[in-house]
Amino acid sequence: MTIEPEPLVAARVFPVGLDKVREFTRALAQFGEERGLIGPREAERIWSRHVLNSGVLAEVLEPGHVIDVGSGGGLPGLVVAIARPDVHVTLVEPMERRTAWLEEQVRDLDLDNVTVCRARAQEAPYAESADQVTARAVSALRTLIPLVAPLAKPGGELVLMKGASAAREIDEAAKQIKTFGLSDVRVVTLGEGLLEQPTWVVRATVD
Repeated sequence: MTIEPEPLVAARVFPVGLDKVREFTRALAQFGEERGLIGPREAERIWSRHVLNSGVLAEVLEPGHVIDVGSGGGLPGLVVAIARPDVHVTLVEPMERRTAWLEEQVRDLDLDNVTVCRARAQEAPYAESADQVTARAVSALRTLIPLVAPLAKPGGELVLMKGASAAREIDEAAKQIKTFGLSDVRVVTLGEGLLEQPTWVVRATVD
């Protein structure tokens, strides 16, 4: 197995917690495929495609409670929890084998600002409790909004990681944006000029 070497830019993305990020990245690269967390050959681009991509999200998080929906192997939830110890991150993930992994990592990395919740988003006991809600690679925005918007406090924010088609997804989700009372819906580009491929984030206020 070939594991991508740590890029020099990692120290700039993670001015806090880099040693723990390294430990997590090694574990995910080593065990992620066999545990169904990442696909074949993903270890070869574990930093550039996954960890740095998640890490730049930390810059737009506010101190408070963040819920990460569909946390999977811990992207972005575990990564941003390491980078932002002032933020409490709740990882919501329905699959038992994935929550087992998340709990192991929380213990091994000694993270006291993370809660792991095994549940589907619509069944998680966190209605209107999050200052911000995030998700990565879960589903199209029109499907995702009904899952994540109910978790945010009134006045809270959705911070949803998307691809280059983020603007089109906003247009296609016009009905859901109106139904769930979202305002100030926009695409923000993170890591531009820093990462090989920037991270596109849809931000929206839940009124």
